[in-house]
Amino acid sequence: MQRLDKFLSEAGVASRRELGAIIRAGRVSVDGQVIRRPEQKVDEHAAVLLDGAPVCAAAPRYLLLYKPLGCVCSTDDPRDQTVLDLLGREGEGLFPVGRLDKMTEGVLLLTDDGQLGHNLTSPKKGVEKVYLAACSGTPDQAAVDAFAAGLTLRDGTRCRPARLEILGPGQVRVTVHEGKYHQVRRMLAAVGAPVDALLRERFGPLTLDGLQSGQWRNLTKEERSLLSDIF
Repeated sequence: MQRLDKFLSEAGVASRRELGAIIRAGRVSVDGQVIRRPEQKVDEHAAVLLDGAPVCAAAPRYLLLYKPLGCVCSTDDPRDQTVLDLLGREGEGLFPVGRLDKMTEGVLLLTDDGQLGHNLTSPKKGVEKVYLAACSGTPDQAAVDAFAAGLTLRDGTRCRPARLEILGPGQVRVTVHEGKYHQVRRMLAAVGAPVDALLRERFGPLTLDGLQSGQWRNLTKEERSLLSDIF
């Protein structure tokens, strides 16, 4: 469910400001009933007419970006380059899902699908996120066991069970199912392996799949289907 004026705006009818007057003039009907309140909630499957002509909801958009270092996951920032700056006009109306901090790179989804964004980041859904990290020091088996049991951070924050794989000296892979603030960095610091570099290589079913830093593309039909299969 969403506001009628928002529905019409996303369908490209007019701006939200213009739509207020259009709706109050009685030019819009929903399922055969004239609606004069812009804030009226409508279902995505409702029959919406403007001056008797059907209005179709705009199809959601999904972009996959290889977020580079030094770029922030924000829709606007007065100091730093944002992920939307990288997209230019293609980024209009989109927001980042499962944000990465400024000095973390890797796979990032941008969309205008609010429900999908909520599902992918909700702790209750437990969507898997996989990171590669270069560390100062190499964790031991006790750290692997602590991750698996559910690590408690230095400030008392309790993390869900996670997977820590030791790939080589100073190289690890971490798999988590939640997204606490700077979680992977804090978890590795808690076991004596501060992070020097961090890359998210997978978010749910999405991977970088050949993208280079700063590059982006639309999700494929198969990737959209994999996302919908999660829920």
